[in-house]
Amino acid sequence: MTIELMTIGDSFAEGRGGDTLPDGTFRGWVPQLAERLDLREVSNLGAFGATTQDVVDRQLAQALSCDAPLYGVTVGGNDLVARDFDPEVFRGNLRHTLTSLTLRGARVFTINWPDIPGKVPGLSDGKRRALRLRFADANDFMNKLAAELGVLCYDMVDTALTRDPAMWAPDGMHPSPAGHQVIAAEFAALLEGRQ
Repeated sequence: MTIELMTIGDSFAEGRGGDTLPDGTFRGWVPQLAERLDLREVSNLGAFGATTQDVVDRQLAQALSCDAPLYGVTVGGNDLVARDFDPEVFRGNLRHTLTSLTLRGARVFTINWPDIPGKVPGLSDGKRRALRLRFADANDFMNKLAAELGVLCYDMVDTALTRDPAMWAPDGMHPSPAGHQVIAAEFAALLEGRQ
């Protein structure tokens, strides 16, 4: 079996917030993107709570072993909200992950991070400001890294999706079923050169 699309990352890749299937998994943007691109062999290693370190340690080798022509990488949000956030480790892990995949000659796509701090309830004003600065720095890094490596990056910072509360689950961190549909459509447009 040849994998046509391999996705790695955190709960965003896993599809959390999407429609819950009978087996307890989620129908997020990954299977919907596969349908839009007419891809039948898909593997998704996305896991709840995964950090960039988890991707490097637990997902990357398996992803590389399948030698897929298309890889999706959506990870970093858990790093960015962590109390022990280390920007150098974060950047190094992202660079290592994306470089390892692009060196295979595969097409790789990813995202940057929307205003999660603005959506999470209960944060103090000071914490919210500090997290927004952290997210802005991370987005600047990701945008430059993606351009350097030729990785397609869906810009979630200033999209209608990000601003529409209906596109987000009640936790403010994961897309709703409607949000996953939009993300699948946006990724398809990006991969097909329509945006």
